Amino acid sequence: MNLVQSSKDTILLVDGMALMFRAFYASAATGYIRRTKAGVPTNAVYGFMRYFWDAVQRFGPTHIACCWDLGSKTFRTEQFSDYKGNRSDAPDELIPQFSMIREVMDSLGIPNVSSPGFEADDCIGTLSSRFGQEMDVLVLTGDHDMLQLVSERTSVIIMKKGHGNYMVYTPEALMEEKQLTPGQIVDLKGLMGDTSDNYPGVRGIGEKTALKLVQEHGSVEGILANLDQLSKSVRAKIEADLDMLHLSRQLATIRCDIELECDVETCRLELNPAQVVSKFEELEMASVSTWMGVV
Repeated sequence: MNLVQSSKDTILLVDGMALMFRAFYASAATGYIRRTKAGVPTNAVYGFMRYFWDAVQRFGPTHIACCWDLGSKTFRTEQFSDYKGNRSDAPDELIPQFSMIREVMDSLGIPNVSSPGFEADDCIGTLSSRFGQEMDVLVLTGDHDMLQLVSERTSVIIMKKGHGNYMVYTPEALMEEKQLTPGQIVDLKGLMGDTSDNYPGVRGIGEKTALKLVQEHGSVEGILANLDQLSKSVRAKIEADLDMLHLSRQLATIRCDIELECDVETCRLELNPAQVVSKFEELEMASVSTWMGVV
């Protein structure tokens, strides 16, 4: 079965982790958790499909891959043991839904992509670099770190609050909104750190100062080459935290060169209606097949 798709090939790279957590917490916040008759929670699966399918209909990709984290141990935790160390464990109701969502993607014929020691971000970075040679790339996420992947061929779609609200970042849109190039996103993170990923950057430098420094000097190298032009207090902070500045910038950098087995033809979106219907019946959410239009 083929959907209405764009005339030229476009691949949608889905940040599975971002969609799954967003879907789970959006519905859990109401206090009601959807379950099967046997009591298995399925709210994240249902919410994931709503977000995911809305984006597929809105952006009409010809190809799709869904990227996942594999575990909490990555090359970043080896570099900095506190990386993401502030994250609490996933709620009990969410844990069984990790594999269920991956199974749903399998039933849609969409490859689940992950790599030991790396994050979903690195898989997305690598695939955007690889497939961007031959087609336009769309990245669907809620994570602003991904803005570093924006290029002439890659647009990053940030999911905003509410359903079906997106901000699509191209190089022009990024420059217009933040006065930054994609590469400068990494410099910004190196300076200000990232509280959600739990790395500090330069202590005492927040987003406002970091932004001003990057805009004025272009990059971390530009800032370090012009330390004598900075105010005494900012210079002192940077000099006191030079090692952490470099490490934070490394942690913020999405890898685009990891080994992944995922070729473009396996990503072509071609639904098998019987398979899709069967999967959603098994999950007791036949309505999903209906609004996907596969029944």
